[in-house]
Amino acid sequence: MRPVLQNSAARRLFLHRHLLGDRPAGPGKGEDLMQVIRALGFVQVDSVSTVARAHHMILFARRPAYRQNALKRLLERDRQLFEHWTHDASIIPLDYYRHWHLRFDRQKARLAAKWENWQGTAYLDELNKVLDHTRANGAVRSSDLLDDDSRGQSGGWWNWHPSKAALEYLWHTGQLAVSKRQGFQKYYDLPETTFPEFHAQPRPVAEESIDWFCNGALDRLGFATSGEIAAFWAHATPQESKDWVAAELSAGRIEEVDVIGADGKARKSVARPGIVEEAAELPPPPARVRILSPFDPALRGRNRAERLFGFFYRIEIFVPEAKRQYGYYVFPILEGDRLIGRIDMKADRDARVLRVSKLWLEPGIRASAGRIAKLEAELDRMARFADCDSYDLAAGWVQ
Repeated sequence: MRPVLQNSAARRLFLHRHLLGDRPAGPGKGEDLMQVIRALGFVQVDSVSTVARAHHMILFARRPAYRQNALKRLLERDRQLFEHWTHDASIIPLDYYRHWHLRFDRQKARLAAKWENWQGTAYLDELNKVLDHTRANGAVRSSDLLDDDSRGQSGGWWNWHPSKAALEYLWHTGQLAVSKRQGFQKYYDLPETTFPEFHAQPRPVAEESIDWFCNGALDRLGFATSGEIAAFWAHATPQESKDWVAAELSAGRIEEVDVIGADGKARKSVARPGIVEEAAELPPPPARVRILSPFDPALRGRNRAERLFGFFYRIEIFVPEAKRQYGYYVFPILEGDRLIGRIDMKADRDARVLRVSKLWLEPGIRASAGRIAKLEAELDRMARFADCDSYDLAAGWVQ
């Protein structure tokens, strides 16, 4: 009979593995911030900035002392991080870089064919020109490569100028690196210039990197299916993850467990031996209220979040306004080990006010005075983080 991880224990373990199980404390900079990012594996980058961009909110939820310049220093001055792709654009510890050669090699084999119907083939003629320009001039933006007739003509992500597509292709395949950002605009440079020590490291064979990715995924998730292990970094294929799970089970390094969902149903997963005992010894998460980014790693697997917490969440940015259930970009709310609702808020940077439009609490969650007081304390922290002087609650904000 498989060990059983009850729902409350599974939620507790999952939150601890995502650094949401302890009281948020620490300087949020330097080595402390690096420890957070290493523990998470990576931090997803996103451009939406209604309050703050996703990567900053993810770090702030775990380190309330965190400020945005601390990440910039690690990325651009100390060179302890690099920006590349997991399931999406992400910020990753640089000592993991050697394993990204697996992705670089695979992208070289498939991107040209994949992009042919999307971007055409004109960018292929630009690849050597872009590399030569970068070798001669150093870090380059896409706008630096446009002639006067081409400026202002880009159609967005779906219709890049050929030189922009060339930059992105060279970045995806590891021939260029993101060396810095100004605002949210990427500057690309040669990887041997951007992080020479790590670029020169011996490249692991594919099997070593697949093992590294699968082990790292399981350790950060606590328990997972083979599909969830593959999806974590999105570099090992589903079949490679299945084969890894089978080999680890056979060797006794992992075991099957039944994880009980919020609906009481069991889902077969795998975990390290002793996971049930480990979960039983963990303290309950603090009762503090935290507002999370929609891209928080604890919520990234939407189906898993729904199974564990009974919390259905989707981003409605691309849903027509009249059809939205909640709003353009609403933020999930965590209290203890429960996702208790979502909130619509936006930083009014001209007035330096965090404007809160609506709060939706989950069924069975009361808007008690104590809970609202904890939420308002978090809104005060969030306002200061977003460089606002105060927050403002709209009339009838509690739904």
